[in-house]
Amino acid sequence: MENYFLIHGSFSSPYSNWFAWTYDFITSDGKQVYVPDFPIGVNYQNYDNWSKLLKNYIDFGLITENTTIIAHSIAPVFVSKFLVENKLKVKKLIFVCGFNNYFGINDEYDTVNKTMYFENLEEVKQYADNIICFYSDNDPYVSYEAEKEFADLIATEQVLIPNGGHINAESGYDTFEDIVSYL
Repeated sequence: MENYFLIHGSFSSPYSNWFAWTYDFITSDGKQVYVPDFPIGVNYQNYDNWSKLLKNYIDFGLITENTTIIAHSIAPVFVSKFLVENKLKVKKLIFVCGFNNYFGINDEYDTVNKTMYFENLEEVKQYADNIICFYSDNDPYVSYEAEKEFADLIATEQVLIPNGGHINAESGYDTFEDIVSYL
């Protein structure tokens, strides 16, 4: 059965940004959507803790080749690393403002994000046939160059959102209609 996962970023939640709107949009069509609530904060957010939580969904057979994963900010690299390490194939990946090996946001973000980073990002292409990367040209947190480099390594399609900021609520994205045609 086809299903979807929405994966939030650092210091965020399943209820932030455009997630609730996206959840409502997908479920209104009768499709199943899972929105894990990952631990956040300097002493809690790390790859191991996030990975343990997501592995529960594997154990219940909910992440399959019919799954689309939508991820924001640090979550795209987390999802990529998770799929590669677990050799898990999914239907599609939709990444928003993804980046890898980027430091300089601030000490707290750098601390929680660094465990998510990994080498050989391009290996994720073996685990999804379609990888769509959305990014902005004026993200206040992650440089355009870092987001573009991330997309260039893995995307089957790239979508630049001019003046989109971090494509989050702070940038005016309580909804995200540009994503609809990719669902």
